[in-house]
Amino acid sequence: MMRAGFVALVGRPNVGKSTLLNRLVGYRVAAIASKPQTTRNQIRGIVTTEDAQLVFVDTPGLHEDARTLLNRSLNASAVAALEEVDVVALLVEAGRFTAEDEYVLKRLQHLRQPVVLVINKIDRLKSPNEVLGFIDSMQKRHDFAEIVPLSAQTGANCDSLVKALKPYLPESDLLFPEDQITDKSVRFIVGELIREQIMQRLHQEIPYSVAVEIEQFDEQPSLVRIGAVIWVERDGQKAIVIGKKGQMLKAIGSHARTSIEAFLEKKVYLRLWVKVSEDWQNDSRRWQQFGVDAD
Repeated sequence: MMRAGFVALVGRPNVGKSTLLNRLVGYRVAAIASKPQTTRNQIRGIVTTEDAQLVFVDTPGLHEDARTLLNRSLNASAVAALEEVDVVALLVEAGRFTAEDEYVLKRLQHLRQPVVLVINKIDRLKSPNEVLGFIDSMQKRHDFAEIVPLSAQTGANCDSLVKALKPYLPESDLLFPEDQITDKSVRFIVGELIREQIMQRLHQEIPYSVAVEIEQFDEQPSLVRIGAVIWVERDGQKAIVIGKKGQMLKAIGSHARTSIEAFLEKKVYLRLWVKVSEDWQNDSRRWQQFGVDAD
């Protein structure tokens, strides 16, 4: 009997949703950074086993402090995604339940779908026994269908999550070809790999003001030529991304190229430009241009 369905990954910002998605899929299909609110799109990662196909939806992190129009739209996008899935996986950090986590949990109270609690980052606990007390406290907060402790970073117990989710999926034929790992285009993933490098290096200076637009993607048998624009909101941010004598932009490009080559399994020629689009986070027309599906 084959089962197939959709699983929403939800949680506060920076709890590890994108890391878990990438771990489950086996490829880096979503940008990872230590800065919250890295995810801007509903990215679907597809995991196919012998008896099931799980389509994981990585939603933007839900948070109360949504100041820009973009962040408010991201919140709405994440909530809307919950209505369209078969099961919800709520991620929290092992040993830590914050006011932001409580905010997310409250948004799930009305759902008819089962909610599976995923306790992430168990590798950071001093003792494995610490998670037992945390599980007990979480059981008092909500009637979870399942509770799965794991580490998205190391991969510990991630297989158990897939196993725990399967029974909650409807009987169905495959929703996607069995060798497909995401519904996003190659261009999208390339843009995410570039943005990931920017966020990792400049997460203090430029928290959320960066978008990446792929302008050129010319694939040849042994080489892929890629041209991308890094959009920021102010001239000062442009200078930061470029860096002294262009060193920061060079480092971003070099590391992004390595990640892209590993993903495409081909040599890559990557050119980057930095341009300014003032206050783009409050302009929904610009979101579409930059490939952000927050509407």
